[in-house]
Amino acid sequence: MQIEQEAGLDWAAVLIAALVYLSALFAIAHWADRREAAGRSVIASPTVFALSLGVYCTTWTFYGSVGRAATLGIGFLPVYLGPTLLMLLAPLLLRKILRIAKAQRITSIADFLASRYGHSPLLGGLVALAATIGVTPYIALQLKAVAVSFDALTGGGGMGPAAGPFLDYGFLIAAVMALFAIVFGARQIDAAEHHPGMVAAIALESVVKLVAFLAVGVFVVWGLHGGLDSLFTAAAARPELARLMGSEPALGSAASPTPGAAPGGAWVATTILSAAAMLCLPRQFQVMVLESVDERHLDRAVWLFPLYLLLINLFVLPVALSGLLAFGGRLDPDLFMVALPLSGGAGWLALLAFLGGLSAAAGMIVVESVALSTMLCNDLVVPILLRTRPRALARSADLAPLLLAVRRIAIVAILLFGYGYFRLAGSAYALVSIGLISFAAVAQFAPALIGGLYWRGATRRGAIGGVTAGILVWAYTLLLPSFARSGWLPAGFIADGPWGIAALRPYALFGLEGWDSLAHALFWTALANVGTYVGLSLFDRPGSAERAQAAAFVDVFQPEGGMPPQGTIPQAPPDWRSAASVGDLTRTVARFLGPQRAERAFAEADPDEPAGPERLRLAERLLAGAIGGASARVALASSVSTGAVEAAELLRMLDETSDVIAHSRELERKTAELERATDALRAANERLTELDRLKDDFLSTVTHELRTPLTSIRALSEILHDAPDLEPAQRQEFLAVIIKESERLTRLINQVLDMAKIEAGALDWRIGTIDAGQALAEAVAATEALFLERGIALAVRIPDRLPPVRGDVDRVIQVVVNLLSNAAKFTPAGGMIRLEARPEGGVLRVTVTDSGPGVAATDRALVFDRFRQSGDALTGKPAGTGLGLAIAKRIVEHLGGSIGVEDAPAGSLAESGRGAAFWFTLPLADRGEDAQPPSHCPEDRHEA
Repeated sequence: MQIEQEAGLDWAAVLIAALVYLSALFAIAHWADRREAAGRSVIASPTVFALSLGVYCTTWTFYGSVGRAATLGIGFLPVYLGPTLLMLLAPLLLRKILRIAKAQRITSIADFLASRYGHSPLLGGLVALAATIGVTPYIALQLKAVAVSFDALTGGGGMGPAAGPFLDYGFLIAAVMALFAIVFGARQIDAAEHHPGMVAAIALESVVKLVAFLAVGVFVVWGLHGGLDSLFTAAAARPELARLMGSEPALGSAASPTPGAAPGGAWVATTILSAAAMLCLPRQFQVMVLESVDERHLDRAVWLFPLYLLLINLFVLPVALSGLLAFGGRLDPDLFMVALPLSGGAGWLALLAFLGGLSAAAGMIVVESVALSTMLCNDLVVPILLRTRPRALARSADLAPLLLAVRRIAIVAILLFGYGYFRLAGSAYALVSIGLISFAAVAQFAPALIGGLYWRGATRRGAIGGVTAGILVWAYTLLLPSFARSGWLPAGFIADGPWGIAALRPYALFGLEGWDSLAHALFWTALANVGTYVGLSLFDRPGSAERAQAAAFVDVFQPEGGMPPQGTIPQAPPDWRSAASVGDLTRTVARFLGPQRAERAFAEADPDEPAGPERLRLAERLLAGAIGGASARVALASSVSTGAVEAAELLRMLDETSDVIAHSRELERKTAELERATDALRAANERLTELDRLKDDFLSTVTHELRTPLTSIRALSEILHDAPDLEPAQRQEFLAVIIKESERLTRLINQVLDMAKIEAGALDWRIGTIDAGQALAEAVAATEALFLERGIALAVRIPDRLPPVRGDVDRVIQVVVNLLSNAAKFTPAGGMIRLEARPEGGVLRVTVTDSGPGVAATDRALVFDRFRQSGDALTGKPAGTGLGLAIAKRIVEHLGGSIGVEDAPAGSLAESGRGAAFWFTLPLADRGEDAQPPSHCPEDRHEA
């Protein structure tokens, strides 16, 4: 790569600035650790959590996205669309993963998968090894980006790659990052605990790289070109740049000359792979799942992290276009972020850009190396040691120093491997191409991970087979071709296939030609991975441990997160009681976590007491936080004294414990459902009993109410029949009573019929736009005689012009008549009732206020029920069926309104007692609807 630029900064000054910045990160991390020790955690903040997710944006984002935009235009966007789409699934997917990780004390993505599939050491080791191999190119990407950007900034001065291995900037950065990861990421043995110093430093780095990218973008657009318009106008004048502002470079076109081309294949493939990488990259799993202190922090990350991605990519295309205008093809587009400020005379901004890229690289390298070292230690090295040297480990009283040493050595080894890939193969690829190789590798964990969250039938053999098949196809279609392009394999491997077999060409496997290499690899890896995973699971039978873990993962949101409450594990078979002792478990836990932690866990138990299933499960969970779930089981099996139980027998008992827990949890779930159903049936039975009693009261009341007018009618009719010479005045009086009682009888019968029709849905409705004032006036007229007869004053306060409402005029009148009649029933002679109506928001509110005894607060929810009558009327038992208010409620609610009762306002009626105010609302009609002319009711009318 030939770098051309006018001037460079002094390499020593740049190196000192970089070291000062990295020292500041050390200081921030140290400060955060001290705050955590003092009980004032920095990472217990949703904003810090969301910013820590910005570790996704590595040098790929800072440099590589510009390079990709310089070739594909908007083709850089899928790398960020995938994570954005994944955050939309946070409530469904990520929250479930978080809950499981906390419940199971997960230490890495390898431990997560191993734990899901029956604590399989083989699956955990396979994932750890595959992740290390797959992510090594990604670490190399960071080292390459820092090295070449340093050369671009300094004009090639100082220790460049030509200085030889272990003498260049890439090695220096790797060494510093290894030191940081060891100090702040591998200082404690319990990998399930948090690393506040590391997370705080990552959050700060996310801010630095965002500020640096935005500053360069603003300088390029307005400092070098005077605005976006002039930049895009200049680019549009050159055909090779104008095409970058369209969709064709990124999505392809139907007129593509390549036979069998799949337009948009690379776009879709990159989106899918980036979403999978956001979930499965060890560093993303570390910060998003393991370092999370509160799953509610996801609520802010759901919008803040996509916003971060939007801001950091805001100027990618403008910077790419500006770089192409300024340098053409003379400079690697990956370096435009540094070269443009430098060529524009803003050396300080070029240095800030370099520090932003250094932040992007440092964050990724530190978190990735910590995550990978934990996986290698817990899921690869420790299981091998436990199986090959169990007696030697059993003699050691404290294994914590050994485990920490393994993790620290793993950090150094991982960074050395990344540095080696950078020196040997990294020069053949652009930054983005290296990153996509790693994305495709970790995507092979996605089927087993997502399937394990929702499919109980997924098995260990299916997961192992799927991951293995996917990784093998990935290595053949992406990893080996990268070696061929670097000269490590013959060039004919890509062009002709191995041994000249065209069907085995890695970029056109089995004749699938014309596809983007990434889309091609995604297709074949997904086919092999998912096909093997599903096929083997369907024809496999899971063991007891697999069934127990499947239930714990799939049903984690059930009570107790898939685990039964303390004290609910059924009594174990007799062979448990003479198995491992509490002392055995204490010694085993102490070897890995220290004696203090072990003593706290089993402080109340006699060392000679049989351990039992609960304590075995507790020991397994404690060890899982330090060495992973699969290794914890092996440690228990290999460390318990042979006099207590054989290793194979203990593993069998652990499986049985898990199985017992799973069955216990299922039984508890069914019991809880049965109790809820029983409570519902009990409540329904009580309600039916109450309704039956009310029905009896109702029949008694209706019978009485019907008999009273019928008795009067019959008695007076007999008198009229037997006394034809009755005085005319007396005859008229008797006839008036007969008519009145007949009307009363008709009202009673109509109420019963109305309620029956309402309940059956057979009531005839004529809903439209009505004049509310006219309906209220008619209701007043219908009850006028009632108020005169009882000596009650009625005050009507209705505005001259009321807005029209939506309703059925006959039913509205019926509601008002019922409310007025009800008020009259409970108001003493000489009392007062007031009818009011006023618009209120989008409804008309009608209120009937009386000066009677009021309605008790305990009865207000009941007075609108069928057959209910509250309190006593002035003459004793309330007259009527108890259906009036129930009918009014159903009518109002059918018309879209609401109804209720409250105390009358204090002093609202002269000579009032406490009083009650019944009110209902009706929706106002739309302005555009026709209505009858509003009525002109008097503002205030009293009738005595």
